[in-house]
Amino acid sequence: MAARTRQEEQFIHLVRLAWDLHKRGLSAAVDLTSREEPILLVSRTSGPLKVMAMSRKGTWFFTWGRGEGQRVRALSGDAADRIWDLAQ
Repeated sequence: MAARTRQEEQFIHLVRLAWDLHKRGLSAAVDLTSREEPILLVSRTSGPLKVMAMSRKGTWFFTWGRGEGQRVRALSGDAADRIWDLAQ
């Protein structure tokens, strides 16, 4: 089996996050059309929250901005909780 591409890894992380958010009652969709890299669009009243999956030094993160406080490790147990709080 061939190794996964970066975009495939991103997609897998984003789908897992979307499912975790779905279990908390949030609507989220992986967008594959608007960018070269997939993003997760999380529904909220002020407009969709755009979440990306990024790898840095072998560690995957979810990020929704450029600041240090605007990311969480993708495999962190509280990743979906952090994103859920932002969507409220």
